[in-house]
Amino acid sequence: MFPRGRPAAAILLGLMAASAAAAQTGIKRGAALKTAEPIAVDGALDEAVWSKAPLFSDFIQYEPERGRPTTLRTDVRILYDGAFIYFGFACADPEPDKVAARQSKRDSDLRVDDAVAVCLDTFHDRRNCYFFMTNLLGTQYDGRIIDNGLTTDLTWDGVWKSAGRMTAEGWSAEIAIALSSLKYEPGEDIVWGLSLGRVLPRRLESSFWTGPLESPYKVAQYGELAGLNLPKAEDKAQVIPHLVAKLEKGQPASLEAGLDARYAFSQSVSGNLTVNPDFATVEADQEQVNLTRFELSLPEKRNFFLEGSETYKQRIQLFYSRRIGDIYGGAKLYGKSGTLEYSVLSAQTRPVEAAGGVSANFSVVRLKTAVFRSSMIGLLAANRLAGGRNQGTAGFDTFLQITRTFQFTGQLAAGYGRGGRSDFAFFLRPSYDSATAHFHVRYTQLGETFGDYANAVAFIRDDNRRELDSALEKTFWVKTGPLERIEYSSNYNIYWGLDGTLRSWQVDQGLDFDLRSKFALEIQHQEEYKLYEKGFRNRETELTLGYNTREWQSAELTYAFGRNFDLAFDLAEGTVRLKATKDLSLEYFGTRLVFRPDPEGESTWIHGLRATHYFHKDLFLKVFYQINSSIEKKYIQVLFVYRFQPPFGLVQLAYQKGSARLGVHGSQSPMLFVKLAVMF
Repeated sequence: MFPRGRPAAAILLGLMAASAAAAQTGIKRGAALKTAEPIAVDGALDEAVWSKAPLFSDFIQYEPERGRPTTLRTDVRILYDGAFIYFGFACADPEPDKVAARQSKRDSDLRVDDAVAVCLDTFHDRRNCYFFMTNLLGTQYDGRIIDNGLTTDLTWDGVWKSAGRMTAEGWSAEIAIALSSLKYEPGEDIVWGLSLGRVLPRRLESSFWTGPLESPYKVAQYGELAGLNLPKAEDKAQVIPHLVAKLEKGQPASLEAGLDARYAFSQSVSGNLTVNPDFATVEADQEQVNLTRFELSLPEKRNFFLEGSETYKQRIQLFYSRRIGDIYGGAKLYGKSGTLEYSVLSAQTRPVEAAGGVSANFSVVRLKTAVFRSSMIGLLAANRLAGGRNQGTAGFDTFLQITRTFQFTGQLAAGYGRGGRSDFAFFLRPSYDSATAHFHVRYTQLGETFGDYANAVAFIRDDNRRELDSALEKTFWVKTGPLERIEYSSNYNIYWGLDGTLRSWQVDQGLDFDLRSKFALEIQHQEEYKLYEKGFRNRETELTLGYNTREWQSAELTYAFGRNFDLAFDLAEGTVRLKATKDLSLEYFGTRLVFRPDPEGESTWIHGLRATHYFHKDLFLKVFYQINSSIEKKYIQVLFVYRFQPPFGLVQLAYQKGSARLGVHGSQSPMLFVKLAVMF
């Protein structure tokens, strides 16, 4: 048992004090030039004002040789006016024919291309920032980093422009970020946190203006962009009405209208409203093999729930938006005042038979306040009101940055419902993170009925457990020979029921090898014990061979074998990603699972294909097809999208046949959707 009351409080206060005393060293500082001259975002830094802006250079490697100067020079200059902040990158490269530039889809992971990055801590709180990446093609990849790298949000979409161009010395890129898409405090002589980065995938190299960093996500270690004179952004309101026409075989045509609206009450507080949102054209869930008896957590893909979703991420997940089905509408408020960050969400669902045929209201409140600069304490409460009954979760959590490499996270939560009854959960997790190593120890306790109450709004795979978990990860860089990088990972997990019964233990070991020949080899082994109706000994050994996996255009083949709940199994998986042309990308994934014996007929083939053709970055065609033989599922979706007001104003045509839901047999009739959304 862990101590309660004053001893636990004393430990927490001691950790806070250590966090406050942690030294901030090696912080670089630079300035931007304010300009009234127009800047054409075309990738060429040919306007005269660029040469007048202060220079940001002397990038430092994060990997492979942390702390050493970058192998190729990168120069950056920064301009701003009343509407945009501009970044101009000049990237030297003596091998221009080897510059990787294959990703053309927005929000593709550009770390597999030659790319440049900007991170902006606009409140200079040393915890949170926006990030923006682009490549030679001007492809956009953006998001947010939260709580000094504890979580990231890849779903945030800002309004910005980008372009790249080959030069005599290598290549260059321009980024122009609309101030109206950022939250910040307006005023004179403002300081933002700043990180500038460059990725060279063919050399497994990444470098940054600041450093040496323990992690690219450690906002507390960023430099500073000083002397900004920032007005309030002029755009206060956005209204985005949409129309969706639906044609289904054997059914009369239908037409539905909806509305999304955004309003900036100030530069740091904004609200969102949605009425009758369109979820019909959201991409389907990819079929997965589940060798456990626990529920799978599925990614959120609906825009209303995606925006700001990083605010609700926690270790014990007290809010899981996939619990919310189709909704009549919803509202969100997000803002920051001083050290306090807050978010409120409410949505009203449509009645469904599975939920008793009644409409339900889901409401979530999130509060976070900064302590000792790069640390935080937060509160989250989530509730479902259906049929006059409340059920939900509430709890506190904290993240403390003790030193540059040592952190502590913790959480205390309650689940409630069913006549006012409740149960509790908590966890404690100290961890060490450096550029090449990670170690943590975690203790979690979940009450006997905590999940029963919490899962009305949360994602709790299992309850009635005392769990101890530890992990060690280490990266070794090899300077000579065929090997370039070796990664070792190890995880130990054990949990008991609250009555002391041993319910599970699990040991995971892994070795990953990156070769200079572009081949990669992964070896994973897992041994576990699970107690259900009896004790089971499960094991799995997995071998993966990959080629060119440091870039998007790659291939991987995995073979795994072992025992799973008294059934022997063989599992083969393959993935191929190919740029057939400059504008056409193809991705195939296949899975073959065979159980011996197979009394439930669970052996299966899963095949999937994604094809995306970009006519340009805002006009594209996507095809997604998958089959699952064990449930006789076939699903196809075709999307044609033209974003004439990116990222929100668009024309979209969608064709679907079969079920988009994970693990559900597809027998639905063919449907055609036509959507028009306009931004005012």
